[in-house]
Amino acid sequence: MESPLFLPTLAACRLLLAWVQLPVLDGLQLDHQLTSPLTSYFRLKEGLWLYHHGVDPYLGGVLKHSPLFLSLFSTVSPGRVAWALSDIVGAWALVRIWHSRQQLGQSRRDGLVGAAYLLNPYILLPSLASSTSTFENAVVLLTLMFAAEGRPSPALLALALSIHLSLSTSLLLVPVLMLLVTSPTSRLASPRPFGGSYWMVFKYASEFVVYWSVLVCAASIMAGGVWNWMHESWGASLILPDLTPNPGLWWYFFTEMFDHFRPFFLMVFSTHLAIYIMPVCIKFQHDALYAAFLLLGILGTFKPYLTLADPGLFLSMFAVFPEIYPYLRHAVVTALLHAHASLLLPLFHALWVIEGRGNANFYYAASLVMGVAGGAGIVDACFAGMRIAIGNGSEAERGKWEVVQQ
Repeated sequence: MESPLFLPTLAACRLLLAWVQLPVLDGLQLDHQLTSPLTSYFRLKEGLWLYHHGVDPYLGGVLKHSPLFLSLFSTVSPGRVAWALSDIVGAWALVRIWHSRQQLGQSRRDGLVGAAYLLNPYILLPSLASSTSTFENAVVLLTLMFAAEGRPSPALLALALSIHLSLSTSLLLVPVLMLLVTSPTSRLASPRPFGGSYWMVFKYASEFVVYWSVLVCAASIMAGGVWNWMHESWGASLILPDLTPNPGLWWYFFTEMFDHFRPFFLMVFSTHLAIYIMPVCIKFQHDALYAAFLLLGILGTFKPYLTLADPGLFLSMFAVFPEIYPYLRHAVVTALLHAHASLLLPLFHALWVIEGRGNANFYYAASLVMGVAGGAGIVDACFAGMRIAIGNGSEAERGKWEVVQQ
């Protein structure tokens, strides 16, 4: 992986894979682990057909995608090459984030960082299934790349686009604003109070609102001058109208929920995602990029319509933070939990949906294993990010200190 040709070769192989016609690839588009109602390629194609025939694609409640996807794929053919290029852009952005983090131009680790994204099965399989989560991940990485490179306008525009495509990524607003006024280099070993300018944070927040408003108006124009797309697209993440099974934790809970209690628990689940923003950003105010990384892990565990692409982005970003590796306490356990969940999810899905020999409890049990795997990764990364500030210590002091609270 030290060869400078490794990453271009990997990108070329990914492009070649887009041209290969395999029968199994069509089956992946129906897999509930890889696509959700918000990212399904079949729903997008149906919306495009209605859009081209002058019918409002949001009237039937089938299409949950942003109108920007309708505009994009009305111009560009939605072939597999588009998904392959999106994967390559995401890997390139991740390598650039690594460069900004280390303050260097090129390194022998570039191939490893790119491979952590392109060869991650949680990233590759949803892309082969033509899930639009591939584009969402690429835009998130572009946002962090521009912010780490100190380019506020592109970063804020990419962030507005990311939130427009997936409302859940609004969790990244605060860490991205912090990253724009601080350094992307690692400060985990020497934590210090936030040293950025609050006036600049306010200025960038105002600029973000402008970009976001322009995108909202543009999307409404593309949708035919109507605003019902907001209820169908953004509202789906808040009111969960479609209970299609997925690897997440929401669908089964609300399948069993009495309608009388549904609004209250929708509020609880949505608020649960938001309550992590300030604690994580305050605790890691000295390293905003790491705070964004942890919030991506939280999204990859508790997102309403979860697909494997969401935890895949979090796992791929571990390659950008090698300084925490010595302080991870149960990395092997986390890896085994993910391997266990990766085997159980398709197996129990087949037993329930295809064979008819199981029930929803089977699949939800596998979803819980995936949730435990995601939680274990977040807790371990959070601990390692705090533990690194203490250092290794001398042999005489080792074992005398324990992190109780910070």
